[in-house]
Amino acid sequence: MDMTPGDPRRTEAFVAMIDARGLTRTFTSRKRTVEAVRGVDLKVADGEIVGFLGPNGAGKTTTLRMLTTLLRPTSGTATVAGADLLRDPVGVRRRIGYVAQAIGATGGGSDPNAKVAEEVTIQARLYRVPPAEATKRVSLLMEQLELAGLEDRLVKTLSGGQRRRLDIALGLVHSPRVLFLDEPTTGLDPQSRSHLWEHIRRLRGDLGTTVFLTTHYLEEADALCDRILVIDYGKIVAEGSPDELKRRIAGDVITLAVTGDPDIAKGVLGSHPGVREISMEDRSLRLTVEQGEEALPGLLRALDAAGISMVSIQLARPSLDDVFLTVTGRPLRDDTPAPAPVPNR
Repeated sequence: MDMTPGDPRRTEAFVAMIDARGLTRTFTSRKRTVEAVRGVDLKVADGEIVGFLGPNGAGKTTTLRMLTTLLRPTSGTATVAGADLLRDPVGVRRRIGYVAQAIGATGGGSDPNAKVAEEVTIQARLYRVPPAEATKRVSLLMEQLELAGLEDRLVKTLSGGQRRRLDIALGLVHSPRVLFLDEPTTGLDPQSRSHLWEHIRRLRGDLGTTVFLTTHYLEEADALCDRILVIDYGKIVAEGSPDELKRRIAGDVITLAVTGDPDIAKGVLGSHPGVREISMEDRSLRLTVEQGEEALPGLLRALDAAGISMVSIQLARPSLDDVFLTVTGRPLRDDTPAPAPVPNR
């Protein structure tokens, strides 16, 4: 699938920071061969914030590991930040930042007994950032991520939100063009999560960083992402902006209560343009429609023309949960693993 940026504000030419075509990954054991990723095509534009969602076992983590050079694809091609994933993996690593999912009490890869500024400075040296430039970048990141004043604190004394901001600083110190965030707010309280969202938005706004994130929080994807990619059974099954996916896949829901026989109203509205589905619930009509605000006046006129009076009306917007259930048949945070993909024969 050839994807284009979902952000309607973009009018400039599309520049792909990530361009993957036909990525696959097969795992072989003594008993069977399993296709974890079965032909992923995706593009991410310069400056986009893209959410990558998928149920357990859908291929999300495997795809992320391939794009960050931690796992070699079985087949397919990709460029990340202008470097070829297969021919120049070192070039990819130089141009990306990767913040792994927080594990344990000290967050990601931070040394709990190191000082905050010391950790970021060491990371800069590993990326061969010149010492003078590294000092400037560490100071800037401490300010931008609200870690200023904590430079001499030990990592193990930081709060959960502060540790995650430190992890992001470690991923940004070499000024990557693309930042991969794996479950960036897992384990944080709601206030810390909301706070970190603001910092992630600033990465694009202040630094122009392209952000590719995985998350198990649909409200997080809705709040942060210009575009969302949903993977299931190793393939991309839906993509678009949050609003576009809600309209196109889930639709708006209008609930109507009418006087008289609701079956008559159902017959009047069932063939109305834009009505995808109509059902009855406790003598109320439940309509799934496209563009609910635009469809509503026509529906009311049709009822009026048929001499049917209304008692009540309600318009509900779909959520990303509705979208996810529609395209995968299960909730995002379902702890039940996906059924095994069809073995490769």
